[in-house]
Amino acid sequence: MSALVRLGAAACVAVVQVLLVAGGGLLLLGVMRKTRSRCEGRVGPPVRQPLLDVVKLVSKQRIRPAAASPVFVAGPVVVAATAVLVTAVAPLVTSDPPLARSTDFFAVVLVLLLGSVSLALAALDTATPFGGMGASRATTIGALTEPALLAVVLALSVPARTSNLPALVREGIVDPRVVASPGRILALCAFLVVIVAETGRLPVDNPQTHLELTMIHEAMVLEYSGPDLALVTVGESARLALLLGIFVNLAVPWGVAPGRGAAELAVGSAVLVAKVAIAGIAIATFEVFTAKLRLFRLPEVLAGAFVLALLGVASTLVTR
Repeated sequence: MSALVRLGAAACVAVVQVLLVAGGGLLLLGVMRKTRSRCEGRVGPPVRQPLLDVVKLVSKQRIRPAAASPVFVAGPVVVAATAVLVTAVAPLVTSDPPLARSTDFFAVVLVLLLGSVSLALAALDTATPFGGMGASRATTIGALTEPALLAVVLALSVPARTSNLPALVREGIVDPRVVASPGRILALCAFLVVIVAETGRLPVDNPQTHLELTMIHEAMVLEYSGPDLALVTVGESARLALLLGIFVNLAVPWGVAPGRGAAELAVGSAVLVAKVAIAGIAIATFEVFTAKLRLFRLPEVLAGAFVLALLGVASTLVTR
């Protein structure tokens, strides 16, 4: 009976986190757009507008290119599935999620990378100039961010002697000095740059543009429509909320529920929503005062993130 209770509690945690990230990711986009609009002196769309857009897309007709193969069809499904899979086992609401002992940070990076690669392959499958251009640019950015992200994981794992993601969050809760250590601060700064790059935010990409010379992510999804585009939107917004959730729990781990009780999950959900909303508002405010960088300038920024992560690794090795 106790095994069934633990299994039910783990399933509840997974469902709560998936619903929170899937629905909250769309609302997070609305909050960020509203913040930018207010900072620019405009009223802007309502916060729930991304959610309304997804509902409208689901009711529309699905149109696919005549030459599209199963690779194009599988792109949105893989993006959304990888985000849901990682969300279900990540330490977002609680530090004791399902499969907590198996949730390795390197494995999380690999699973999310599968979603990015699938979307790039789907864009190439359309055989359109925009799809190829967007896939090429996204792959270039991914090749520059992945080394920095792996160095971030290494910098966080060395002092904890483990790359288990829930263990890294619990370490910060138990010993606050770890959160304030130079190695973790440098690693988290690099992680934030990687999140901005991977989710297509300014100054790496402008999510609100459709100019053919500047768009990256939008170029890859131009051929999608209806439910397919809705699935891509949900998957990408969930990835943004997921990565920001992992970031805030590593940077400010307090408030993460230690167990799987109903009251603990409620408090952990409220704290997670507040922390992610603050992080999203901060990023949106930063975007108001910055401009998109030219493509050939992006390696400088991403190389800087890699250097920060390496400095974090060196700092942890020196101070351990």
